[in-house]
Amino acid sequence: MGWSVVAVGCALVLAWLGGRWWERARVRRGAGADGDQGARPSWAWFPLLVGLEMIGADLPRLLYASHAVVMVVDTLNLVMAVTTLVLVLRAGRRFFRGRGLRTLE
Repeated sequence: MGWSVVAVGCALVLAWLGGRWWERARVRRGAGADGDQGARPSWAWFPLLVGLEMIGADLPRLLYASHAVVMVVDTLNLVMAVTTLVLVLRAGRRFFRGRGLRTLE
């Protein structure tokens, strides 16, 4: 079970890298010339952060790492989890900012 979590984390990181490569190829061909080529939306970082969290959650235990290494990786996982939460909240706020509550009248 542990290696499958690590494999899914690696797949998410590779999917993020593939998306990044695809985005750069589109900009090079001129398809993405819409003004803000350097800006990435905050939701674009989710696969990378979640993949790294999944890898860091099980890999030290599976490799029989020392207690100090496990504590450092757990601390980094906590920082990435808080970062992911902040990015989710920012993306949600940006998504719902222009949409008011509409009643059915």
